[in-house]
Amino acid sequence: METLYHQSNKHVHEVQSHMGRLETCDKQSVHLVENEIQARIDQIFSNLERLEILASKEPPSKRQNAKLRVDQLKYDVQHLQTALRNFQHRRYAREQQEREREELLMRNYTTNDSETSIHIDETLQFNSSVRNAHQGIDDLLGSGSNILEGLRDQRKTLKVGSKWGTTKCGLEGGVVSK
Repeated sequence: METLYHQSNKHVHEVQSHMGRLETCDKQSVHLVENEIQARIDQIFSNLERLEILASKEPPSKRQNAKLRVDQLKYDVQHLQTALRNFQHRRYAREQQEREREELLMRNYTTNDSETSIHIDETLQFNSSVRNAHQGIDDLLGSGSNILEGLRDQRKTLKVGSKWGTTKCGLEGGVVSK
């Protein structure tokens, strides 16, 4: 168990040094370094499975210490795996940004056509329809008010004419005047 533990611990330190190389290597070799790191991490995980089995077979006096050492090694390897994934995620995002930047630089921009169309959304159309309906109702109310005012004037004219006994038609008390 001790030799496998020391071998796995050595691999962890090698992976840590390779992680430092990831930041400095060129674009062509970054995939190779990532693959090498992932292969070593996978190998360490398989060693950890064997170490867990071997730690459970240790004598009771050494078992607790052996399990603690294996758990610490497992914790370190999981952090290395996470660091590798984070690096890959940042690299993918950076490559995506570079592709988008290149697409923007390669795009040919042209002037607008002579006809410019403005797309009016449904809310604006609804708003103008409501305003038109409001204006129509205002016009209808104004027209009704004018009609009522006209009827009042006619009523006043009829009342005044009936007091004097004449009407516009020349009728006096219901009899035609001669």
